Amino acid sequence: MKKKSLLSAVGILLFSAFFPAPSVAQYHSNSELTSRIRELGTKYPQLCTVRSLGKTSAGNDIWLISIGTGNRDSKPAMAVVSGVDGKHIPGRELALGFATRILQNSTKNQIRDLLEKMTFYVIPDASPEASSQFSSPIRYERSVNSRPTDDDRDFQTDEDPCEDLNGDGLITLIRIKDPAGKYLISSEDERIMAEADLSKGETGSYHVFTEGTDNDKDGKFNEDGAGGVSFNRNFTYNYEEFGAGTGLYPVSEPETKAVADFLFDRFNVYSVITFGPQDNLGQPMKAPDRQTDAGRQNQDPDQGFTRMQRTKITSIMKSDETINRLVSEKYHSITGLKGSPAPVSEPGNFMEWAYFHYGRYSFSTPGWWFSYEKGKNAGAELLKKSGNEKSSELFVPWTVTDHPDFPGKTVEVGGLKPFALINPPADSLPGLIESHYEFITEVAAMHPELEFLDLKSENAGENIFRISLLVHNKGLFATCAEIGDQNIWTRIMRINLEPSKGQTILSGSKVQRIRRLLGDESAEFSWLISGKGTVRISAGSDAVGTISLPVGLK
Repeated sequence: MKKKSLLSAVGILLFSAFFPAPSVAQYHSNSELTSRIRELGTKYPQLCTVRSLGKTSAGNDIWLISIGTGNRDSKPAMAVVSGVDGKHIPGRELALGFATRILQNSTKNQIRDLLEKMTFYVIPDASPEASSQFSSPIRYERSVNSRPTDDDRDFQTDEDPCEDLNGDGLITLIRIKDPAGKYLISSEDERIMAEADLSKGETGSYHVFTEGTDNDKDGKFNEDGAGGVSFNRNFTYNYEEFGAGTGLYPVSEPETKAVADFLFDRFNVYSVITFGPQDNLGQPMKAPDRQTDAGRQNQDPDQGFTRMQRTKITSIMKSDETINRLVSEKYHSITGLKGSPAPVSEPGNFMEWAYFHYGRYSFSTPGWWFSYEKGKNAGAELLKKSGNEKSSELFVPWTVTDHPDFPGKTVEVGGLKPFALINPPADSLPGLIESHYEFITEVAAMHPELEFLDLKSENAGENIFRISLLVHNKGLFATCAEIGDQNIWTRIMRINLEPSKGQTILSGSKVQRIRRLLGDESAEFSWLISGKGTVRISAGSDAVGTISLPVGLK
């Protein structure tokens, strides 16, 4: 019976991998997600607290789940953040699923020990207004919040949204037969439209737009819809002024400010895992052969003074690359996901901000992706792999419609359904949740952790004692990311020796800085103490925790 169940489970996972048909049934709406988050706080009050970090401009809560024992803010912490892009729906389920599973397993020795040593801050949905479009009466892929925005700079806001012309509750495409168009029917699948490739001698015969009309009669379609500003384009790293969805200025939105403020206040966070469109787990980031952040002197001939410029860091640091590669290998091994998703570069995105500006180890993954051969049309490959039976769940057949903006021309509505290429079917979520839960807990077990080694206490005569020891990082992660070693948001590790009454430190400082320690690396310290009694030695920082021990001198 067990063998049969295992085979059935494997069959479901294989079926899901090849037939990714989106389904609302097992995905949670915003209200359902909120209920499940609150239930965790009620069910596990000793291990979990739930609170809102703040509200969006439309009044939606940005929920935080804090998981751990004791004083959670004083232990090494990992932040798990999802909903950075509202159209990537499975990340919400993976983040909440992780929180649920680790609390359910908190009685197991391995998880109990982990929760005693470190903290997890889980933000399941940083873009509740955008993600709510998935379960709305009219579904379309949305990344922006509800802030009214003049996207097309015509002094009007939200005046040209998408419209459901065929009444099916989905926003797909319209195609207009026109020899001046840039699109043609794909040679790989006649249901799919593809842009004509002049290098191959192709010419277009269709215009293609998102479903809707030109409400403001400016010749563009659906260019100024509801909202907004994208959470994943509103951060400071590589921020794009006046860009689409970037906001009036960096961190202009209540949700981005709430998340950034929370993280900046948590010096104990050493790593951030993001579920979103950026990816450095499927394909880790690479450091250049030579790297520098040194200032360089440039002489300004007009002003006659020397100006100091800093080289902008735009690639991962060398030692951080090693950890990224290690974590990426573990990700592939545990999740079984093959290859890597197509790269998505966005200005002001959260994952790069967490690394380059917040200064933490930062890992990101969509959590699922549709793999297809390079050079092929993604939509055509999706329909091919799904087969005729499942394609109806992925595709809206082209149907003729009357369109006020194209009198006398053939206009059809249809195309791939929203979310088909970026979100897996709901029945694959349990397997994805389980594998990502296992991945996060295994990576968390690699956290930086200090210990004292080779402690020696020697009587040097004349009531003078020599103490020496090693401070050793027994974790695989360094005590902080290399990018954050000089970051003001990274707390310095210190070692402190506290003498008893009547004792005097003759050599060695009472408080000393501990340099950044790579995994399995040590730093040596020694002191000369005058006077018998007990001294207490403590070492650490917020991001690695604090260890201490008494040393008797007699």
